[in-house]
Parts: sequence; structure tokens; C-alpha cells
Amino acid sequence: GTGSINSDYKDWEWSADAGERARLLQSPSVETVPKSGESQGDSLGATSALGAVFIVVNAALGAGLLNFPAAFNMAGGVAAGITLQMCMLVFIIGGLVILAYCSQASNERTYQEVVWAVCGKVPGVLCEVAIAVYTFGTCIAFLIIIGDQEDKIIAALVTEPEGAGSSHWYTDRKFTISITAFLLILPLSIPKEIGFQKYASSLSVIGTWYVTAVIIIKYIWPDKELAPLEIPTSPSTWMAVFNAMPTICFGFQCHVSSVPVFNSMKQPEVKTWGAVVTAAMVIALFVYTGTGVCGFLTFGASVDQDVLLSYPSNDIPVALARAFIILCVLTSYPILHFCGRAVLEGLWLRYTGVTVEEDVVRERRRRLLQTVSWFLLTLLLALFIPDIGKVISVIGGLAACFIFVFPGLCLIQAKLSEIQETRPVSWWAQVSYGVFMVTLGAFIFGQTTANAIFVDLTA
Repeated sequence: GTGSINSDYKDWEWSADAGERARLLQSPSVETVPKSGESQGDSLGATSALGAVFIVVNAALGAGLLNFPAAFNMAGGVAAGITLQMCMLVFIIGGLVILAYCSQASNERTYQEVVWAVCGKVPGVLCEVAIAVYTFGTCIAFLIIIGDQEDKIIAALVTEPEGAGSSHWYTDRKFTISITAFLLILPLSIPKEIGFQKYASSLSVIGTWYVTAVIIIKYIWPDKELAPLEIPTSPSTWMAVFNAMPTICFGFQCHVSSVPVFNSMKQPEVKTWGAVVTAAMVIALFVYTGTGVCGFLTFGASVDQDVLLSYPSNDIPVALARAFIILCVLTSYPILHFCGRAVLEGLWLRYTGVTVEEDVVRERRRRLLQTVSWFLLTLLLALFIPDIGKVISVIGGLAACFIFVFPGLCLIQAKLSEIQETRPVSWWAQVSYGVFMVTLGAFIFGQTTANAIFVDLTA
């Protein structure tokens, strides 16, 4: 999914390290405190366990659910899709617990800071670059989603037959995406601070749950014209199952935001956190499975990459779902852009050796240049990549790195740094688990990226 951040300036003023300005993907509900000069007992947060569950669910659920019915189709049916989700969920939860353990051990409070502290400079830089690329790709996907939903809404408003081409220039997809982006997204992306993220989080929750409810209801009480032509019951090849992994990784990726959430808890204990993330991921599993199964069974093999595109334009409940998704994406794009911009800013300040206070004058000019460049590049790519599935196939591989590779590396390095005369079986088991996570994540990233380059992007 989509993340959100806490960008109040007071959250930065205690930091002596310029790189810590890039406190990424932190929920607006999360309140953290300085890590320096305070003991663990004095630095407890204010988030309850139940509140942490809600925040993690909010971070996981997002526009990625639109692609889950197509993922079930790629996996080869309901049984294969659910089995794949259940298997991956074990490692998804394991990765979240590992990040909490390493955060506690390193006394760092954001994802990239944990990787920097535990794994060193090179993995830390790779992690920051991966976050920047991931947020960039997600912004492209958001613009494509806007275009998809606007196409259907406009088709209903101008009362044109389904599938008929429009002769009006103002209904052209490229124009509608561009005008929406320039009028609404760009102005929201320029400010240094983002004060509306709490509203965006609420809209995301309402929107995703409403979309899921509509898809389930439409399956239970289907329209006559929505009868599926074919419903696959098995994957075409064993490799086809892996093509569904990017969507699952993209949907369940909340790991980058999980470290600040863990440190915001009243009792930031790994055992309690394990229960929190297990409950959160089970809730997300039900939402994604409900959307995936019902959307897939409604349309079968003919389901679109964006499931809402499969419904008729004049369906009022679905039209409301489209409006919800557009509203969520309009407010989520600036937040994701802020996250990517914060990484670039943190890298710039770290490698130039300039402090935040010394760089105030040039910061505004650089922020404007970064924002406009980011905006224009994502818009240009969104105009010429009409299929959201092609974007998710690329950034889903990066999501696998956040879920598997970096947590696995952190676990391996954390265990290797322990000073022990004898290493028990549990130590070897944890190191082996870390190695397996890195291997699995590297395989998913390599396979999905290669498939995206040679199949999707060249098609």
C-alpha cells in the first residue's frame, strides 16, 4: 500500500544529524520523542496496542487492492491466490518483527536509519535509493489510477456507449490526467510541510473499505451483464504463480512505516509488537482476499488490472467508489512525493556535510526544482503507461526488498554482531531464517523485475 508521514517541524528540531530529516512514511497518528539524551524508560510513546494495529492496517491498505483480482487471475485461481498470500504472510509478519527487534537493538527510529545502523553505509544508501524509486513509481501508479477512474466517470457523464471513442478533446485521457495533476496535485506537493495527512489517512481507510464492500456486494448480488466468461482454476505454468507476487508485496508493504509506529507505542516490546502486526496483517488479509476473490469470481479471466474498470460506467455505487479512490490518490500523491523528496534531501545534506540551519536559503530553490522535476517525470510516464499492472510489476519487486531483503540483512548482521562464546541452535536458526529471507526476496525482486522488463514493458 500507501503511507503517510508526520511532518511537523518540531519533530525535526532535536536532530543533530541532517540525515534524520528524512523521517519517512510516519503515520500522522504517531508521536515520537528524541532518542538522544533520554533513557528508554523516559522515551515511551503514546500509541496503544490497539491504536498501533489501526495505524499498521492503514499503512498497508491502499490503492493496491484494485489489482488483487487480476493477481488471483495470474496466480491461477482462488486456491492458488489464497495459498500464495498465506505463505507470504508468514514472512511479511516475520519481517515486521525483525525490524522492531533491530530498531530496539540499534536505538534507531526509522526504517532507513535502522538499516544504516545495523548493516552499514552501502546497504543504508541502497535502502534510501530504493525508497526514493519506490515512492516515485507509486506516484506514477497514482496518476494512472486517476486517469482510469476519470475515464469511466466521464463516460457516464457524457452518456456515450460503453467502449465508444469520444470526439471531445476535453475528455481525452491525457488531458484529464494533466489538468487534474496541474490544478490539484502540484500545488499540494510544493509546500515544505504537509498538514493535511490526517485527512488523507481517514479518506484512505474509508475509501478502501468502501471499495471492498462494493466488490463483495456486486459478487453476491451480481448484475446480469457481469457473468464471467471463464474462471481459471489452476495456473497456466508454475512460474505464473510468481507473477502475482509483486501485487501481494505492493499491497502488504507497510514495513517502511512500521519502525516509527513501533517506537511510538506505550510499551515498545517485540512480543507485544508481534501480536500487533499479526492482528493488523490478518485484517489486511481479509480485506485483500475479499476484494481479490470476489472481484476475480465476478469477472474471471476477463478482469482488468484495475478491477473498477471492469464495471459499467453508469453503475452508481461503483462510480462513488471511483470518486473515493480519486480523492484518496489526490491526497496520497503529495505524501508519497514528500517521502521521496525527504530521502533525496537527506542524502544531499549528508554528502555535502551542510546542516539544515545553514541550508535554509538554498533549500527552497532546491525543493521547487525537485518537486517540479518529480512531478513532470511521473506525469509524463503516467501518460504513456496506461496499465497500472505494468507499474506495480516493477515497484512490487522493490516492495519485496523492503519486506524480505533488508529485514533479512538486518537480522543476519544483528546476530553476527552478538558476542557469544557458544552459539546455540536458536542463533543458527535465526541466521538461517535471515539468509532464507534475503534469498527469497532477491529471487522475487529478480524474477518480477526481469518479467516486467522483458514481458510487460516491451509488450
